[in-house]
Amino acid sequence: MAEAHQAVAFQFTVTPDGVDFRLSREALKHIYLSGINSWKKRLIRIKNGILRGVYPGSPTSWLVVVMATVGSSYCKVDISMGLVCYIQRCLPKGCGPYRTPHTRALLSMAIFSTGVWMMGIFFFRQTLKLLLSYHGWMFEMHGQTSHFTKVWAYLESVRPLLDDEEYYRMETLAKEFQDKTAPRLQKYLVLKSWWATNYVSDWWEEYVYLRSRAPLVVNSNYYVMDFVLINNTNIQAARLGNVVHAMIMYRRKLDREEIKPVMALGIVPMCSYQMERMFNTTRIPGKESDLLQHLSDSRHVAVYHKGRFFKVWLYEGSRLLKPCDLEMQFQRILDDPSPPQPGEEKLAALTAGGRVEWAQARQAFFSSGKNKAALDAIERAAFFVALDEESHHYDPDDEASLSLYGKALLHGNCYNRWFDKSFTVIAFKNGQLGLNTEHAWADAPIIGHLWEFVLGTDTFHLGYTETGHCLGKPNPMLAAPQRLQWDIPEQCRAVIESAYRVATALADDVELYCFQFLPFGKGLIKKCRTSPDAFVQIALQLAHFRDRGKFCLTYEASMTRMFREGRTETVRSCTSESTAFVQAMVEGSHMKADLQDLFRKASKKHQNMYRLAMTGAGIDRHLFCLYLVSKYLGVSSPFLAEVLSEPWRLSTSQIAQFQIRMFDPDQYPNHLGAGGGFGPVADDGYGVSYMIAGENTIFFHISSKFSSSETNAQRFGKHIRQALLDIADLFQVSKADS
Repeated sequence: MAEAHQAVAFQFTVTPDGVDFRLSREALKHIYLSGINSWKKRLIRIKNGILRGVYPGSPTSWLVVVMATVGSSYCKVDISMGLVCYIQRCLPKGCGPYRTPHTRALLSMAIFSTGVWMMGIFFFRQTLKLLLSYHGWMFEMHGQTSHFTKVWAYLESVRPLLDDEEYYRMETLAKEFQDKTAPRLQKYLVLKSWWATNYVSDWWEEYVYLRSRAPLVVNSNYYVMDFVLINNTNIQAARLGNVVHAMIMYRRKLDREEIKPVMALGIVPMCSYQMERMFNTTRIPGKESDLLQHLSDSRHVAVYHKGRFFKVWLYEGSRLLKPCDLEMQFQRILDDPSPPQPGEEKLAALTAGGRVEWAQARQAFFSSGKNKAALDAIERAAFFVALDEESHHYDPDDEASLSLYGKALLHGNCYNRWFDKSFTVIAFKNGQLGLNTEHAWADAPIIGHLWEFVLGTDTFHLGYTETGHCLGKPNPMLAAPQRLQWDIPEQCRAVIESAYRVATALADDVELYCFQFLPFGKGLIKKCRTSPDAFVQIALQLAHFRDRGKFCLTYEASMTRMFREGRTETVRSCTSESTAFVQAMVEGSHMKADLQDLFRKASKKHQNMYRLAMTGAGIDRHLFCLYLVSKYLGVSSPFLAEVLSEPWRLSTSQIAQFQIRMFDPDQYPNHLGAGGGFGPVADDGYGVSYMIAGENTIFFHISSKFSSSETNAQRFGKHIRQALLDIADLFQVSKADS
């Protein structure tokens, strides 16, 4: 989603310190640190796996192996082939617990059984790893992709955007890079791949997200919408009570590792690593690089209402508060008449401004005393909650309502969201909800998984009374929410105002156009014998050409979670095949059969590129890592410099849905979320997210900047509508047919 913004023209400084054999201490140091972090995480997972009984290494399976060994011994059958006797001879004699032969025999059998059990786990996991590493099922033909092939794939992706002279220049740079620079850089990546769990993800997190000094609001954070066609209750505190309770239920399942992995195409499980930092996580600002602070547990949430901050406990002793108790606590905050303290109202604007300014202010004004205690309460919270004073909802008869709802979620008033928290739950006055999510810790499908669970649990499991309140009777003896105390000096208030002005300028410049496309959805698209994603992506190319009169570099995010700790890869959707189709459509002189053939070729190309990206054969993350290595080595590469500086003037993302089957969408067709969106990536470009919401509708979220005379989100939205209809008309498929 918004990751494309940081992936363009990022800068960092490395001083290479060369040693013998043309190795760089700086490069090796970062590879070494990546490996150390990977092994730390592996050891933690091994420990958690043993303690929580993760298949196949559960205590029960260990007990079965021990019983089998002991049982066979009593039956005079030595399944250890003499190993138990050998272990028994090696045990110290005549002291402690090893004194009797019977004890020594039992201990020897336990040691042997533990060894067999651990070897079984190892071989089982390695076999499973080999099986899951096979991605050929996604292709008719599939093979390894070398860096030579990836350089060629890059050239193919930019061919529709360059004239012959520009393409020849780029081809020359690529050839020089392939022959001279790439082999040396590649050796470091191979070394890292041997040592670290994932050769991309830690560098991607650090350099694309955490080292970015730009404000998070609009540039990085993204939003997620509520169910938009139903309303469970109009009572703000009640809705929040159910939802916060459901979120902690999800966290408990996550901690116990009871959440089933999402399956790619229903066949292969995808890595769930990103879920580990969903809760109790905050992005801490730094002068050069931010830090993701993750705690093992948190027993409270931080709440903002009318310029005041509160701490709300989620537990009474060891018992999770019931939804009705949480409703009572949130209602107490809503009823609290106390005014904000001096400087408190706009304090969260610090998280919306520049990262360097926020880091300096945090060190100067929040490193001791009551300010540090209050800030700790926010940063150490499970997540952040914003109780808004305005109402938002989607009215199908008022299309602008969806866009206003999206704008409120994307940036609010720039000081009523804590943009550093892993996510902020936003509750509007009419009970409508939404999320604002920080991007560094995970990608959109992860928060989408949580949100599907929460909305399904809220609607189908927790429920409300006839008057719209949470079920049950609250405990009035619970201690009231704790008001956070601040002592904010004048100098700090000036920094807050400065950050607020920066954030407001960004927010006011965003044009957001959200709409529901009603003529058709996934059901009709399938009748065109193409994938829904390819259909929409080709429609976006047609719409963009009609809007701007030219093609542009297009970014579509694809998951790489079939690999451990995988995040995303780029699908370059503007291909020679899609541009040929668009040009033929615009010319208007081609036969329908020819247009259909061109469309199918473009669709087939897009689907193949998407599969390549999912299976690790994309090009952009590899080139990104080669660029980093070149910086560490102090090697100049004009080819890589140009690749990494290209602007993505059309950044797109499909929003995942129905990752959890909490309910039957055919039985409850109105229980639809509208997806979410993000800010524009380029100053003169568009950000587009879309959710193919079931069989009969698609939601679009389009962003651009008012300051650009070349873009207009509403105009582009109209072109998208028409492009979808025109392509459907090629196949003479109407909504009635679907």
